[in-house]
Amino acid sequence: MIQAPDLPLWATILVGFFVFLGASITLVGALGLLRLGNFYDRIHPPTLGTTLGTACILVASMISFSTLHSRPMIHEILIAIFVTLTTPITLMLLARAALYRDRIDGSTNVPSDREAPASPDERG
Repeated sequence: MIQAPDLPLWATILVGFFVFLGASITLVGALGLLRLGNFYDRIHPPTLGTTLGTACILVASMISFSTLHSRPMIHEILIAIFVTLTTPITLMLLARAALYRDRIDGSTNVPSDREAPASPDERG
């Protein structure tokens, strides 16, 4: 059931904009996954793309259903909270598991534990 003809023009434009923006951000995150070299570089873009892309699509959904039902529809906020909480936690757990595995295997492509010095004076 398509309810797009029932939306006013301003709502249709806003919904279309946010859906397009969310899809574009998610696509950029997916391209980052394909383009970057190693696992540790690859885990960040899809996570950011998923979180920001989902947020934009949820805003579009809120606008659409709030306009159609003539009252605020905020059920999507629960989805946003769950995605915002679970995606970074999953990223962190994946990165720690990969880091542990690579250190046990003796891989040379592992980020170091120590931060790089901020200035040349701190190196001495």
